[in-house]
Amino acid sequence: MDKPLRIAIAGLGTVGTGVIRLLETNRDLLTARAGREIEVTAVSARDRNRNRGVDLSRYAWEDDMTALAAREDVDLVVELVGGSDGPALALARASLGAGKHFVTANKAMIAHHGIALAKTAEAHEAALKFEAAVAGGIPVVKGLREGTSANALERIYGILNGTCNYILSKMEDTGADFGEILAEAQAKGFAEADPTFDIQGIDAAHKLAILAAIGFGARIDFDAVRTTGITQVKAADIAQADALGFVIRLIAMADTETGEDGRTRLLQRVRPCLVPKDHPLASVDGPTNAVVAEGNFSGRLLFQGAGAGDGPTASAVVADIIDIAREEIGAPFSIPVAGLEPMPPVEPGHRMERTYLRFTVTDRPGVLAEITAAMRDAGVSIESLIQKGRADDGGEVLVAMVTHEGPERCIKEALDLLDGSESLTDAPLVLPILRD
Repeated sequence: MDKPLRIAIAGLGTVGTGVIRLLETNRDLLTARAGREIEVTAVSARDRNRNRGVDLSRYAWEDDMTALAAREDVDLVVELVGGSDGPALALARASLGAGKHFVTANKAMIAHHGIALAKTAEAHEAALKFEAAVAGGIPVVKGLREGTSANALERIYGILNGTCNYILSKMEDTGADFGEILAEAQAKGFAEADPTFDIQGIDAAHKLAILAAIGFGARIDFDAVRTTGITQVKAADIAQADALGFVIRLIAMADTETGEDGRTRLLQRVRPCLVPKDHPLASVDGPTNAVVAEGNFSGRLLFQGAGAGDGPTASAVVADIIDIAREEIGAPFSIPVAGLEPMPPVEPGHRMERTYLRFTVTDRPGVLAEITAAMRDAGVSIESLIQKGRADDGGEVLVAMVTHEGPERCIKEALDLLDGSESLTDAPLVLPILRD
């Protein structure tokens, strides 16, 4: 049997200690599958004296995590600290620069610095793996990088944030509004004390940028991801969607098109959508994640499972470690960095879609005529319209409509016409209807 693969772990929170437990619990099985032993030799964390429920006495301790990269008894460094910059990035650069393999669950760092890190990994013949950075325990990175490698992918989309999915599906089940369910999610640990990255769609955008790079051979361009969160969604929208045969989910989606100049352009978006109840993503509830990949020969593939948690995330981390133990390294983003194409973003105004629109307006004559006139003048065709008063909210009225399929720019033009109207008491909510 080959010599052991010696690893160091930076970050000993729930995932880091979960990795240690998994390696200990499944030691014999992992050795058989990897073809050699996997041995933890060193660890690092902020507090040496904290009781983490695992025995750390067998491992060397480094107060400065970057020192792990210089240890001669380490072949592979696992980073579970988090953060797009700072100590995590310093450790990644030092480890790969020293020719040590690197495994991370850090989606923000990969979304912002993945290409530069991949270059360093290639230059030093080291592996850079990040299965745990996207969708927890679901093997979607491996699924796209290897399982769909024979296909030209047409779309990648899915539910990539468990916090938002928990909130939306709980609103669906209870009829409660966003703020109430967010507080409940925070109390149960499904949402952070500061949930901004989750509820504004930033977390999902990090993951989408990574998947788009792998799936389409694009250079990561996180700044080009168009992101809308779920804070505007009301219980009334959930109920209206249900009556129309839909559920509301935060959908991250990427696809490509060829521009008039012949260049491939990439569209990346995170936004709440109406999802038909017969679509596979409609049944994904709670803190679950799911990703759909559509290949030109494979057809639709669905990856679904736990998107977070110490067990699923540790499982993904150790799966990467096993690959490296087998010397299955490969290019981090499917193809070498030099072959990754810089794809300019798509301007989606010409894209055709049906849309759900909800307006909160004052209850007075002429308001509905004002809204429908704006739709008419912008070329938006209305499929259905419902107006409901809300006596408990000071006479406000909810006006909800579904449009026929039409160019996205027409919706924007209609909203521009209504911008500044004294009739609107809140910003309109715009939810595209996910096409099958």
